Parts: sequence; C-alpha cells; structure tokens
Amino acid sequence: MTIVKLPEAAQKQGLGTAVRVLETEARALQELAAFLDDSFLQAIEMISTAEGRVIVTGMGKSGHIGKKIAATFASTGTPAFFVHPAEASHGDMGMIVRGDIVLALSNSGESKELNDLIEYTRRFAIPLIGITSRPDSTLATRADIALLLPPCPEACPNGLAPTTSTTLTLAMG
Repeated sequence: MTIVKLPEAAQKQGLGTAVRVLETEARALQELAAFLDDSFLQAIEMISTAEGRVIVTGMGKSGHIGKKIAATFASTGTPAFFVHPAEASHGDMGMIVRGDIVLALSNSGESKELNDLIEYTRRFAIPLIGITSRPDSTLATRADIALLLPPCPEACPNGLAPTTSTTLTLAMG
C-alpha cells in the first residue's frame, strides 16, 4: 500500500476542519449538561427499578447509537438489547413484555418506523423513554419520559451528516 502525503495546505485545512468539528461537538456537550432536568432523574429511576429489560430502538444513525447504548447497559449489569424498529413491526415486538422499558431514539422524533413500536408500548402499558431534539414530536409527546436534546448545529460542514446529534444521543444514553 502506497501512502501519499498531502500537500501542506491540505494538511492544515484538514486539521482546521477536525478542530472545528471537535469544538462544535464539545460546545454541544456543554449545552447538554446545562439542559438536563428532572426528566433525566426520572429516567434513571425508571431504568434502575425496572423488573425487566431495557429495550433500545432507533432507525438509521440513531439505531447505530442505540446498539452501543444497549451494549453499554448490558455490560454494566442492566439487562438490555437492541430491537430494530422495522423488525419490531414484523414480529419482533413479541420480545417486548410487561416489566420491560423501551428507550426509543430519534433526533426528529418522527421516524415513521417507530410508530408501531410507540403504539405497542401505549397499548400494553410498557414504559417508554424517548430521546429526541424536538419537544413537539410524536416521540416526545407520546413517551412517558422525554429526554430532550438541546438545539445544536451539526458539525458536518454541509449540515448533512448527523454528527453532533448522534454525539448528544450517545452521551444522553
């Protein structure tokens, strides 16, 4: 494998971009710390007193973050696993039973793939914690506890890739 050295100007530009991304995400994490409220304490209490498991779900990048959150819960002694919301709609909801808690992740709070799962939790009185950045979203308004993320710009220069929002979701989880 041949390694090509970038011109010095490109190296400086790349380093500058990396620093801006890290600074953007660091500021967002500071805002998240200041944004925490009693709902966070309620979520901790709900999870720590649960008789069953923590079922984590999310679509797209939120799903990837959800897998990490579920793995962290499991490795620290809280029974947890990830359920893909589309799979849940096609038979996997039966894995979620009374005593479990669902932790749903969606930056917009409007991921249509979560709708069946949200309805299932409401129908069977399964506690639902939602992590989202939109307080008026379906997820936030239907959840028993809504953990809201502060409004922060994505670190992606084009605003396309979920960067800051995924960092905040992982930190909140």
